[in-house]
Amino acid sequence: MGVQQLESVAALQSSLRSGERFVPVDGTAEATTLRSASVDFITAAQAAHWFDLARARAEFARILKPKGWCVLIWNERRTSTTAFLREYEQLLLTYGTDYKEVRHERTTAVIHEFFAPALYQERVFSLCQRFDYDGAAGRLLSSSYAPLEGHPSHAPMMQELQRIFHAHAVDGTVEFEYDTRVFYGKLE
Repeated sequence: MGVQQLESVAALQSSLRSGERFVPVDGTAEATTLRSASVDFITAAQAAHWFDLARARAEFARILKPKGWCVLIWNERRTSTTAFLREYEQLLLTYGTDYKEVRHERTTAVIHEFFAPALYQERVFSLCQRFDYDGAAGRLLSSSYAPLEGHPSHAPMMQELQRIFHAHAVDGTVEFEYDTRVFYGKLE
């Protein structure tokens, strides 16, 4: 594990109440290091597109108990329901390094490929996040497609974010609306 991961694990362990069990393992979706048929429930949120799908599916099938469940969760940002979201989408299309290639439209294909040939179900929930400017900037910069400081598109992107934030903020915040899609099934 890297230093940042170790710090995150330490913070999580210190926040747990006495008697709660948490055992961190050093592994990946493709090689968890867990025993075969040892897990009742696997969940991954906003991460499956980073997996080597075939290898992760095989690993998940290996570690799941016979009646175990696999749940993949995905937040899809709405792109056109408000003026702010329409302008934010345009910001990403203009300045994102590979935004067009990783947009959420690929989600269903990724999920179907992951679960096939097993059947899965889907439920959709609404989610709204409110951010002040620093939160909106942090949200943007946490995306893999956001150019980092030093990249020629970084400064203009941040200026555009500031412009659209101030044009649409209500009481100092903007809203990011999402459809939270929960895919669940058993791996055969």
